Amino acid sequence: MPRVKLILTLMFSLSTLFGCAQKKVESGAYNMTLKALLSHSVPEVEVNDVADSSNIVFLDSRAKAEYEVSHIKGAKWVGYDDFDLARVRDVPKDKKIVVYCSVGYRSEKISEKLIADGFTNVSNLYGGIFEWKNQDKPVFIDSVETDSVHAFDKAWGIWLKKGEKVYGK
Repeated sequence: MPRVKLILTLMFSLSTLFGCAQKKVESGAYNMTLKALLSHSVPEVEVNDVADSSNIVFLDSRAKAEYEVSHIKGAKWVGYDDFDLARVRDVPKDKKIVVYCSVGYRSEKISEKLIADGFTNVSNLYGGIFEWKNQDKPVFIDSVETDSVHAFDKAWGIWLKKGEKVYGK
């Protein structure tokens, strides 16, 4: 295990040295995990880049049960395993779209599909709803603010530092 930690630390140090670590979340360990997990194949935005913008269409690419626990205000659920482009046909192809999931992996894949379909202003929320909540941004059940966030599972839930973790449902 210490060898794995050394390798991850070295990878992170090299990426920082060579300017690859552009997007960040507040936790260095979480950032390192995201750098390794994501392919960085689509534009990425940080929470503070989009937190105060009302002209953004937020798309939630988590499972419906996760979305129903809480989501970013006004977000449209599009799913991941059962994603269908028909769910976004009412969104103009040039509208600013930010796709998110728990940490950014599923939303990166959905962003790729949107871009391939001709959407021109799509970004992945780096760190996902976990980082959104970690930076004290509000989440909602319908139009009611809540502290609950679906934490996916206990392994991924370690990255959700604020809010009430919900598992299952």
